[in-house]
Amino acid sequence: MKQRFSKKKLALLCSAAFSILTSPTVLAQSNQNTVIVSGSRFAENLNEVPANVNVITREEIENSSSNTIPQVLSQIGGLRVTGLNSGSLNLDASVDMGGYGPTGNSTTLILVDGIRMNPIDSGSVDWESIPIDSIERIEILQGGAGVQYGNGAVGGVINIITNGGRRNINQVSTSYGTWGTSINNAILKNTFEKTTYQISANSSNTNGWRPNTAANAYSIDAKISQDLGGGDRAFIDGYYGYTNSQIASPVVGLVGSGNPLSVRPQNAGNNLTTNNSGFRQGLTKTIDENFVAEIDTSYNNKTSFYYTPQADYFLDVGSTQAMNSKLQGWQMSASPRLKANFSGIGTTIVGYDFSKANQAGSNSYSPQSQAFILANQYNAVDNPYGYYYNNLLSDSQNATQINNSVYVIQKVPMGKVFEASGGFRRQVQQASTTNTSITAANGTANNTQQYAANAGDVALNANYLPGQRIYIKWNQSFRFPNIDEYWGFAYDANGVGTTVFNGIIQPQTTQTYEIGGNWTVFNSKITSSVFKSMTQNEISYNPVTGYNYNSIYQTNRGGVVFDIASNISPSFNIGAGGKYQKSYYANGPYAGNAIPVVPDTLLNARANYLLTSNWTIG
Repeated sequence: MKQRFSKKKLALLCSAAFSILTSPTVLAQSNQNTVIVSGSRFAENLNEVPANVNVITREEIENSSSNTIPQVLSQIGGLRVTGLNSGSLNLDASVDMGGYGPTGNSTTLILVDGIRMNPIDSGSVDWESIPIDSIERIEILQGGAGVQYGNGAVGGVINIITNGGRRNINQVSTSYGTWGTSINNAILKNTFEKTTYQISANSSNTNGWRPNTAANAYSIDAKISQDLGGGDRAFIDGYYGYTNSQIASPVVGLVGSGNPLSVRPQNAGNNLTTNNSGFRQGLTKTIDENFVAEIDTSYNNKTSFYYTPQADYFLDVGSTQAMNSKLQGWQMSASPRLKANFSGIGTTIVGYDFSKANQAGSNSYSPQSQAFILANQYNAVDNPYGYYYNNLLSDSQNATQINNSVYVIQKVPMGKVFEASGGFRRQVQQASTTNTSITAANGTANNTQQYAANAGDVALNANYLPGQRIYIKWNQSFRFPNIDEYWGFAYDANGVGTTVFNGIIQPQTTQTYEIGGNWTVFNSKITSSVFKSMTQNEISYNPVTGYNYNSIYQTNRGGVVFDIASNISPSFNIGAGGKYQKSYYANGPYAGNAIPVVPDTLLNARANYLLTSNWTIG
């Protein structure tokens, strides 16, 4: 049961006490007049987008029991959201939309107001830097969108839109739960004449469900939007987020034996602290009745500190070698684009994307005595693993990526029912790296490489009745490697683990064939699609060699995804969704075998009943 609170009221609810009753409420597919921007990066009618798209509205977020964005996303059929552990506040949550398993978070693009949030490494998105009360709607486009957004939009796109509309909001809410968990949200949003001011903040804390799993997260976001008249508008958005999370070991032992809450002594004290800040700004300008221009820019700076009291897990607890790791990076981007309407030809969109990013990592280790080193050297009988870090004192890595990309999208009306569309993008990435060996035995490893990748799509959309449409589509998208995929980890002949530099590998490409649509049947809205994709040069990790590499074998994925929402009565809504797919190696020595860590079936069901204007049960 959940209460919706009006302005300036404090919401106090115990999420633990109601955890069984507060299942996610129904997230109904928005109606045919819904306007979205994820399809072409310009505002357009949802029914004109040849893709599988769901929209989660502000009201649906408020009516749900979700306290974090990953929890909200888990309610849509076909999305695999991992890391939903309330003991860690979902700080490490990731989304896999395409069935890519271990690299799912690198093949699903996360945007805020059309600006990418994915880091340039394989880490998770900083969800905590987006206060949930600042969200107006979430647009979820399943399937490749490489033409519109370039790198990483292989499995799909999640676009989080903030501060939409002119409605004033002034509210504070607090949730309490088990393990000392508290989640606090506040938002102040007011419009004065044509200017909208918004400040939102979040504070979240938990003691964790087992030792060494406590977490804290704080964020604040300030945004100013200006209506310039005639459809023109501008905004600037600044944010800051802080997180600290303790990291416990996996539970090790026989099933059904031992204490499942225990933490290995070697892992006690591990913790990660992250500071994340930046700004986003955008401008929309109507040149005349046929031309609209937009530009958005962004800058982000992120620093992470990781402390490990005992970096060498193979040694006894009393023989520790502490490690301090620092990861610091920044990203900047600019994306101008132009939309033109030509009589008889249709709509043309041309754009250019530029981004530059740098990330530097360093590790420092506490020294060990020479006697200790000699006593713990590699010995095939007594110490087969050797001395893990070999008394290393420090090391560092640095990487820079520069992306230049141009694209064009064309839509051509074909009568009152059909519309054809297509597009093309070419992206060139220059990457350079430097890696210093701790012992400097081989000097400094460095490499500079340039690769290019192409994206394209062709689609036919048919709006044959109000609220009824089908589409057929071919798409090619791509993913460049993350900077941490330039390095691997391997053991030498003596069993000593070392970081290895495997070079800058090529981007992977995926071609997808898809047919789908959305339909309104009585009081139900149905969205579904059937797809088949083929991936070449998939970026993979070889645990035998410790290197990341481009696979020479093709991987295939195919299946069906659906989402259904029904209004049984004005007060009672139900819904269900899911995906059934097969992800497998198409050829090579593992032909026909399933890709690891990718489930075949994802299902969810939800219901929501409105008791009064303020209370709902789900």
